[in-house]
Amino acid sequence: MQQRVGIARMLLHDPRLLLMDEPFAALDALSRETLMLELQRIWDQQRKSVLFITHSIQEAVFLADRVLVMSSRPGRIVEDLAIPLPRPRTLDTLADDKFIALCQHLRRHLTHA
Repeated sequence: MQQRVGIARMLLHDPRLLLMDEPFAALDALSRETLMLELQRIWDQQRKSVLFITHSIQEAVFLADRVLVMSSRPGRIVEDLAIPLPRPRTLDTLADDKFIALCQHLRRHLTHA
């Protein structure tokens, strides 16, 4: 509930850009899925730009149109991956072969970096 209140508080000022740093990190899996769907709904209605930082590959692929992967020190962009999945995305998307392939691609890239 605190995460929802935080998102609502952020939207009160009607910013053009939403900066979100690990907003779902402390949530259980079901709450995380619920808030991913809610954030997607908000984006669909308001078309805000969102910079979303996460360590969750699935979260990144589900929410993003583009995923940038950073290296460890020194931090630099080592991957720029377009996410061509149709919107709106649903929880069924998590089991889609294209979704899984994108997640595996990112995972391989991260484990070999």
